[in-house]
Amino acid sequence: MQPNGSSPASTQTVTNGSSPEIIEHKAYARIGLLGNPSDVYYGRTISLNIRNFWACVRLQPSADLLIVPHPNHDLVKFDSVSQLVNRLETEGYYGGVRLLMATCKVFTNYCKEQGIHLHNNNFSLSYDTNIPRQTGLSGSSAIVCATFSCLLDFYKVRDKIAVEIRPQLILNAEKELGIVAGLQDRVAQVYGGLLYMDFNKESMDKNGYGNYTQLDTSLLPPLYLIYAENPSDSGKVHSAVRQRWLDGDMFIISSMEKVANLALEGKKALLEKDYSKLAILMNQNFDLRRQMFGDAALGALNIEMVEVARRVGAASKFTGSGGAVVAFCPDGPSQVELLNDACKKAGLSIVPVKVVPSLLSEVDIRAQSSIHHPST
Repeated sequence: MQPNGSSPASTQTVTNGSSPEIIEHKAYARIGLLGNPSDVYYGRTISLNIRNFWACVRLQPSADLLIVPHPNHDLVKFDSVSQLVNRLETEGYYGGVRLLMATCKVFTNYCKEQGIHLHNNNFSLSYDTNIPRQTGLSGSSAIVCATFSCLLDFYKVRDKIAVEIRPQLILNAEKELGIVAGLQDRVAQVYGGLLYMDFNKESMDKNGYGNYTQLDTSLLPPLYLIYAENPSDSGKVHSAVRQRWLDGDMFIISSMEKVANLALEGKKALLEKDYSKLAILMNQNFDLRRQMFGDAALGALNIEMVEVARRVGAASKFTGSGGAVVAFCPDGPSQVELLNDACKKAGLSIVPVKVVPSLLSEVDIRAQSSIHHPST
């Protein structure tokens, strides 16, 4: 399951003659185009999945239930202490095995709670990913999302768990591990394509999910992903702002409402293909985030990535909470060339964004409209 530059399908079932079915699913990196991080604050967002990076999970029936460690991301054998220390400094302490395990637990418990029958056959789970670490591209949730899809098909319950519920279950698996995040990433990775999300409090309190609208991906202008090879941890920048919001800080509350409104305006701009307006909204999104979180929380490298794009006149903002930036060049190819040169000089990677279409199957769409489980 080695990632490469191809355009893989989101689902692949492999059969080898009389051998049991092997189920594979891919979930893609996510770019928050507008409105993030207001998804955690009953706001609105626009996100898209990209073909450039993905996680792939493989499920194969087996006699014992086996969670297979990744040869690189879950490395436990080293040539020396120096190699171990270097590995921990560059990759951190945790690989993907814990994500596979947490997904199995949350999936199984939810099915039991809802009276959804699961057969007793066992399986082996393995994974691979090429999503750069700590880039705000939702690498962890991609692994969980792909695992969840494998379980849906292995137990043949895709029609029994509503599409709207799945992102919360994926988030619950990550919460098991102390990962701080909102629903936006998981919704985007479940649905695929270009998605407008409204997480209004009324809907969230009543249903446990928001109102989600898929938009035509052809509405998007050319976008570019900029990222650093050694970014900072994206999970630490939510904390202070979250507490201030909970404490009723009016500056944070009003600023977050402004961020949420950018997504609403952005939806209109995309539908009208008003890309000049889109550029303004993208810049405003980052500026509001910077005012709320402060430079120390955002990090110098993350800010510099935004500034590199802005110095050539491109619009830019974080894809998530830091580590990568999405940029748009309203002046066209000549500006793109300037942006490429600027990124190269700054030692940053830049790639054209390749958008994934909707990932919902006919079964998913039927489940989306016909199943109404209580919120989790």
